[in-house]
Amino acid sequence: MRNALLCLLLLTGMARADGDRAGVFDYYVLSLSWSPTWCALEGDSRNSPQCDPARDHGWVLHGLWPQYHRGYPANCPSTARNPTRTETAQMADIMGTSGLAWYQWQKHGRCTGLSSQRYFSTARAAYDAVNRPEVFRKLTDPVRLPARVVEEAFLKANPAWEPDMITITCKAGRIQEARLCLSKALDPVPCGQDVVRDCRADDALFDPIR
Repeated sequence: MRNALLCLLLLTGMARADGDRAGVFDYYVLSLSWSPTWCALEGDSRNSPQCDPARDHGWVLHGLWPQYHRGYPANCPSTARNPTRTETAQMADIMGTSGLAWYQWQKHGRCTGLSSQRYFSTARAAYDAVNRPEVFRKLTDPVRLPARVVEEAFLKANPAWEPDMITITCKAGRIQEARLCLSKALDPVPCGQDVVRDCRADDALFDPIR
């Protein structure tokens, strides 16, 4: 009986991971993905149009995620209509593909309590407000560097930020993402403890833009 009760509690807790109430969250995480990394690890095998050299993608918008001080809501029930194909296609210039825009709306956008149009316009405004360091666009060959160098470059390009407002992540030994924490008004704020998990690699691979 005790084991059965424990399993029930665990299943109930897992169910709460999704289906949170839309519009109830503490701050945003703006996630910027280094496109060459994603293409090397996933996009090339999918023949993603994001990885076409003609697209010239560097830091692309992975998503604007509503966040709790600990944890985050996902897949929230919402009465907001889904975005049209035109709306998601219009985000491809900064998100790489319309498919990613659709996925981000389904998992995260609904939880903001905003309409799809307002969610995407807010995400674009947040993305446009970030000064993405030009030095990374000048790379012509792959380099290995400490992840903290990437963070320092972002901090230098955005003087209003503090170190606890941004984190750099790695995947498979590569620089993966830069994640900035923002208030609901899109002002930089300190990240929660479960977001501030900097990559500590000293020799992370950083590919140049294609």
